[in-house]
Amino acid sequence: MDGINAKYVSKKISKTRWRPVSSSSLQQPDIFATGSWDNEDNSISIWSIGENGVSSMDDEFEGDPQLLCEYKHNGDVLDLQFLDQDRIVTASSTGAVTIFRHHHNSQTLSVSQLWERAHHYPCNNAPCTGVVCNSPEIVTVGEDGRIMLFRADQEGVLRTIEMADSSAIHAVTFLRTTEILTVNSIGQLKLWDFRQPGNEPSQILSLTGDRVPLHCVDRHPNQQHIVATGGQDGMLCIWDVRQGNMPISLMEAHTSEMWEVHFHPSNPGHLFSCSEDGSLLHWETSSNTDTPSLQGNRIKLLIISRSAIAPAGGNQSLINAWLTGDSSKGHLETTHMLPSQMLSVNSLDVLGQCLVCGTDGEAIYVNRYVPI
Repeated sequence: MDGINAKYVSKKISKTRWRPVSSSSLQQPDIFATGSWDNEDNSISIWSIGENGVSSMDDEFEGDPQLLCEYKHNGDVLDLQFLDQDRIVTASSTGAVTIFRHHHNSQTLSVSQLWERAHHYPCNNAPCTGVVCNSPEIVTVGEDGRIMLFRADQEGVLRTIEMADSSAIHAVTFLRTTEILTVNSIGQLKLWDFRQPGNEPSQILSLTGDRVPLHCVDRHPNQQHIVATGGQDGMLCIWDVRQGNMPISLMEAHTSEMWEVHFHPSNPGHLFSCSEDGSLLHWETSSNTDTPSLQGNRIKLLIISRSAIAPAGGNQSLINAWLTGDSSKGHLETTHMLPSQMLSVNSLDVLGQCLVCGTDGEAIYVNRYVPI
């Protein structure tokens, strides 16, 4: 498809993340990091699509991602987040949490901090499944049901919530500076307030009926009480944590597991999701059906259910389409972003007009011209 560059890397890519750019800058992102999984040797890699990544080789096209540096990673990279411009935090299948430093002048990576058995069972390591950063604080979750709070400038553990969950925790996001939200393998969302002592969540939300595992969660960047989740059944759920304990909107999205969901950080009327079924979807809330959308193939959106609960307060025009899942007047459109493929799209990230994703097909796809 037009505008998309594919880079084949001979490794299954589990995570892709853009390096953050200054919020006051109009600059588009040009550096991203990837992590691999299910390979004989896994690694974390730094790539460029900017000038310092341009190759003079005849077989390289303008805009193709160029490898700047990489570092061997012990275990599968199960999550990856930038702590700041220079540091990247990874979650490993070995239970380890690692901070890598990217040295821009020499284009090298080094380990600056390692918590080797952050997540573990009594006699074995437990995979660390998720990490979220609010520098200098780092929160991790794992299959052991623990929540760990670290500081990048301290060697020790700041706080451990033992037995935060009796089931595996799959993902975590910050709601506010002192509040996080986790999703688990029995379809629950749990809200935690670090200001409160003890090991109990301040709120639990869940779908009624089948306990379908949830794999991913993201918070609306402007309305912190609005979150999106995806799970094993491929459904996209929109929740308002102020309103009861059930999702506001439930939409059929993918035919298999949804691995990641992300609101656009500065234009949250746009949302992106990727799946085991090999698709990457762009969700757009717009009252103007003539507005150009992303390059791709339109698909029909099926609304499975919609709560009658109206949002209390907030910017109605900004969040109403997500809360109602209203596609009847062109308010919610969905577009396929990738050519049809069979292998899983494991991860995506979007920043500015740039989108990157990684697949089990050992490919990285970059779109630098996303009209947001």
